[in-house]
Amino acid sequence: MPLNYPTTRQGDQTDSYHGITVTDPYRWLEDPNSPETEAWVTAQNKVTFSYLNALPGRTAINARLTELWNYERYGIPFKQNERYFYYKNNGLQNQSVLYTLPTLDAEPTVLLDPNTLSEDGTVALSGIAISENAQYVAYGLSTAGSDWMEWKVRNIATGKDTDDLVQWVKFSGAAWTHDHKGFFYSRYDEPKAENKLEDVNRYQKLYYHALGTPQSADALIYERADQPDWGFSGDVTEDGRYLIISVWLGTAPKNLLFYKDLQDPNAEVIELISEFEAQYSLIDNDGTTFWFRTDLDAPKGRVISIDIASPERTYEHSQWQTLIPEAEETLESVGVLNHQFVADYLKDAYTQVKIFDLTGAFVRNVDLPGIGSAGGFGGDRTDTETFYSFTSFTVPTRIYRYNLTTGESTLFREPTIPFDPDTYETQQIFYPSKDGTQIPMFITAKKGLVLNGENPVLLYGYGGFNISLSPSFSVSTLVWLEMGGIYAVANLRGGGEYGEAWHEQGIKTSKQTVFDDFISAGEWLIKENYTKAEKLAIAGGSNGGLLVGACITQRPDLFGAALPAVGVLDMLRFNQFTIGWAWESDYGSPQNEEEFKALYAYSPLHNLKPDTAYPPTMITTADHDDRVVPAHSFKFAAALQTAHQGENPVLIRIETKAGHGAGKPTTKQIEEATDKWAFLAHELGVEIA
Repeated sequence: MPLNYPTTRQGDQTDSYHGITVTDPYRWLEDPNSPETEAWVTAQNKVTFSYLNALPGRTAINARLTELWNYERYGIPFKQNERYFYYKNNGLQNQSVLYTLPTLDAEPTVLLDPNTLSEDGTVALSGIAISENAQYVAYGLSTAGSDWMEWKVRNIATGKDTDDLVQWVKFSGAAWTHDHKGFFYSRYDEPKAENKLEDVNRYQKLYYHALGTPQSADALIYERADQPDWGFSGDVTEDGRYLIISVWLGTAPKNLLFYKDLQDPNAEVIELISEFEAQYSLIDNDGTTFWFRTDLDAPKGRVISIDIASPERTYEHSQWQTLIPEAEETLESVGVLNHQFVADYLKDAYTQVKIFDLTGAFVRNVDLPGIGSAGGFGGDRTDTETFYSFTSFTVPTRIYRYNLTTGESTLFREPTIPFDPDTYETQQIFYPSKDGTQIPMFITAKKGLVLNGENPVLLYGYGGFNISLSPSFSVSTLVWLEMGGIYAVANLRGGGEYGEAWHEQGIKTSKQTVFDDFISAGEWLIKENYTKAEKLAIAGGSNGGLLVGACITQRPDLFGAALPAVGVLDMLRFNQFTIGWAWESDYGSPQNEEEFKALYAYSPLHNLKPDTAYPPTMITTADHDDRVVPAHSFKFAAALQTAHQGENPVLIRIETKAGHGAGKPTTKQIEEATDKWAFLAHELGVEIA
């Protein structure tokens, strides 16, 4: 029998967009603090958790998740002024702990343990910055998953906090001056308390905080009252001389670059890159010569040098020199270690690392342990060793020590988990999308898989904001594989796997391309006899939640279950909350007539059809999500429950004291994974041993 869903009141709100009247009957759910919304959340959760708690196999799934999650996890060691730091989680700690030690073979001491800051683990360490002399650590804390942070300062030697407190920081780190007297950071004006999780964020400003002074005395370094949507990220060069200001506008991978000479107390901020024409990421500098990774005239990235003493660019006699030209692979990032460039590339969505000398001449490849994802390679220009991590879908993150002189990698840390990775295998295939473009997809399953069309498959995607999906290990995914499931990850257009051109094929009025890519992945899995529609589930979060919502509204017949998480689902009002306006660079704006037509054509909230049988769906969101406000999920759930016909469950699972995902406590992660796998097992007909 169909579930008895709470009745959701329909209001008479209408809006006009370019002469088109659009109804919005659930507008009242945009106010998360109203008694009516709070009662609705309680009623929905009662239905959802009553259903989930009764599912067969849920207890067994939870026990296995808890067992596998309980292993030591180490972060990549990093060094400052000959002192080492690393993160470690003993297994089931809600938050990882920051340790410090004078040498790698010394006994570590706890520097910051966020688990002591709240009983339920909902206060998370969201950023740190170590002073140049390793005397202080500035650290940011976020509560209940909010993007808002407050920053404090701790004396590393004593383990005691100073009286410094910096508040209303969002989308910012901290960068110390090399005299150790303070740091740069960016903040917004203090919002009204009752609307701090919904109000639009504009007019970010860059400040300098001097140790031992109140925040009210912080020096304003840069602001642009004429550019309310500009954001500022401050960084200090390794030699300590320059403040580099990266200026961002929305989420487009394009930025401006300004600098200020910190040796001159009267120095002005100089505009080096003054047009939003491309992405520029500072690598390092040698005096007045700056090295940047850019995609200017190179969609897959290149390395250039600019002498800031003569920054003029001409195309015939350029003062900008290309050191490492664009390659077939996508250049993700570059560092300088051992007086060499260490360049991180993506080839078909997996990592390659190459080393070049400072003239751009190729030195060697870094031999990685296999096909997967590597990260790290941090340090200073004079360092002769570094550390990196390596992981894949079936290999937990291992830490390696890399000798930059000899090119030798040695295993430094390896987790122990009670499962056999040799039982599983990952293959990468390429399938044709609707327009014939070949799209890569990773497929992971137990060895000996039989292609009989009866396998439960979870297809995951994102497809936006220039973000790449590369192989990564997840205990949650491992349990799905143990249950007999197949895990497929499609590298959709709109992502960054093949550079900026790949990204631009899936944005604004071309956003439908992303959904076509994902639908084509599902069709290919069925055509190749991996599964059938009744056993094909789809999942995605944030922009990936939009992906799932759009695909079930466009092809409800193709999928056996859907898990849209913290999704952007109302494409006509996404820009009205917090940082949503910044997504216009990917989505376009409903205030632009042509872009409105595209948005209205796929907006999940606005494309549900009455009396339609939609697949079993569990929407997930959180009450403190101030990135993608929960109103998106609230309104979509109400509309989907109203439009849906049939017995398939349409649930919304609303997490309390949680946000968009960052810093979520281990306990909450395990509970959410338990509910997702129990839901999928029940709806796809998976037997739980």
